[in-house]
Amino acid sequence: MTSATDEPIRVAVSTVIFSVRSRDDRDVLMIPLVRRTRDPHDGMWALPGGWLRSVEGLDDAARRTLAETTGLAPNWLEQLYSFGDTDRSPTRVVSVVYWALLRSDLVEAQRAGADAPENVEWHDVDALPPLAFDHNRIVDYAVWRLRNKAGYSRIAAALLPDEFTLAELRGVYETVLGRRLDPSNFRRLLEGSEALVPTEEFRSGPHRPARIFRYNADVDLADLGPLARD
Repeated sequence: MTSATDEPIRVAVSTVIFSVRSRDDRDVLMIPLVRRTRDPHDGMWALPGGWLRSVEGLDDAARRTLAETTGLAPNWLEQLYSFGDTDRSPTRVVSVVYWALLRSDLVEAQRAGADAPENVEWHDVDALPPLAFDHNRIVDYAVWRLRNKAGYSRIAAALLPDEFTLAELRGVYETVLGRRLDPSNFRRLLEGSEALVPTEEFRSGPHRPARIFRYNADVDLADLGPLARD
């Protein structure tokens, strides 16, 4: 006879994939969710994911399950955390969760080029419905990690096209952090660093033309801690 302590433990891999998308004439930090088509939690929204196969590594499983469930391939992917509370699923399941970033200009291109399931929708991270299992808790943790990491890394590069204006870069940080940043302080901090390379191109707008920048791949982004406390 098999005791409760000897029940097999399955390993699942899920991904919280962020993108900055336009909704109602404003930029919103969003994630794709998959509507479940079977029990448990039939009909509820959940994070994209699936079971870990015995022949693959965790990173490969994250990319595979994300592609299978959403048709998406992220610009940036990193392991977030493992969730293994005994009551998180009717059977014993440990979920290895990844978080990922995808440029907004690539979302529709990837979806158009793939046989994307119809049960996938993008949701505002600040207005999520009740999710299956402990996925609301997982998303909350991923958002917290993203907003903290945005303060000291060049992570926003994975949410932007290769070339951008400073206003576009500031807009991404404001969307990720969930609040406005002082434009003058933001410009002064980044123009004084070597992390951005100015191009000879300009983008027309409602005011004077804005210079287009790109990231310097050989230099880490300047510490954005002062911006996070602005």
